[in-house]
Amino acid sequence: MRAHEQIRDLRHRMSQSIIGQADVIDRLVIGLLANGNLLVEGLPGLAKTRAIKAMAKNLDAKFSRIQFTPDLLPSDVTGTEIYHQTDGASEFRFDPGPIFANIVLADEINRAPAKVQAALLEAMEERQVTVAGTTHRMEPLFIVMATQNPIEQEGTYPLPEAQTDRFLMHVNITYPPVEDEVDVIRLVRGEEIAALAATEKSTARPDPGVVPQEAVFEARAEIGQIHVSDAIDRYMADLVYATRTPTALDADLARWIAVGASPRASLALDKCGRAHAWLAGRDYVDPQDIRAIAHDVFRHRIAPSYEAQGDGMSVDNITDRMLELVALP
Repeated sequence: MRAHEQIRDLRHRMSQSIIGQADVIDRLVIGLLANGNLLVEGLPGLAKTRAIKAMAKNLDAKFSRIQFTPDLLPSDVTGTEIYHQTDGASEFRFDPGPIFANIVLADEINRAPAKVQAALLEAMEERQVTVAGTTHRMEPLFIVMATQNPIEQEGTYPLPEAQTDRFLMHVNITYPPVEDEVDVIRLVRGEEIAALAATEKSTARPDPGVVPQEAVFEARAEIGQIHVSDAIDRYMADLVYATRTPTALDADLARWIAVGASPRASLALDKCGRAHAWLAGRDYVDPQDIRAIAHDVFRHRIAPSYEAQGDGMSVDNITDRMLELVALP
């Protein structure tokens, strides 16, 4: 089975567990293929954790979940040196933490203090962890998917811009349509019945149809060959540059944007745009690929001004205006 068919199978399997969130599933798959970390935000009960677990369940990968709490320590994430005594000999051995997995779910990341959040930075950016002067590298397939709740801000520690910028995309989950919510009720009811039936069986067999890691690596290699024209390169650069010099485009944009996007936004547009084109079955990137993922790339990289908040303008609204004003190639 070709990589494209296997990844399509992964999306299909995820959609059977997540109803009414097709765009979210696509963004999670794009993040996996683009080899980047994702920040997933949404109100309670909108299947943030479930969506990430659905990906891990249907992929031949080690999954780890870290529940971030105010009393969490950095060593609880990265691991630590443990003193061992065996047969009269003693030594310190590294005991790996939950960060050493293929897919890491950092649940409610903004509920842990800055020191713990910073423990993720090296792993996310450098794909390695240094403990007691020794560097330990992550697995070839490694992605951090962090969730956070936009409400209930008491007792939380907002992520600093330097850390949010390291996330490839900021995925926003909204309420599903009422028709899909009916299907959600039926889906969960069926899962509960199936779980009760499974308890009567003596052993649980793993699903033989999970997508192998090799499919992800093969897909990434094919995405690396996707053609990007000079005009598309300039279009991506123009979009990012517009966030830094909004006065040249529109007076309202100049009032609404306090801080523009970093060069990581340009790289994210390129990576995600190529992955989006590959999922669509094309060997080239067109402007619609860039426009499709622009909101997820800019959502956590543009800092809106007080004037924007006063006018009721979100970063998504600002991105909409920017997409209207920046000339298409």
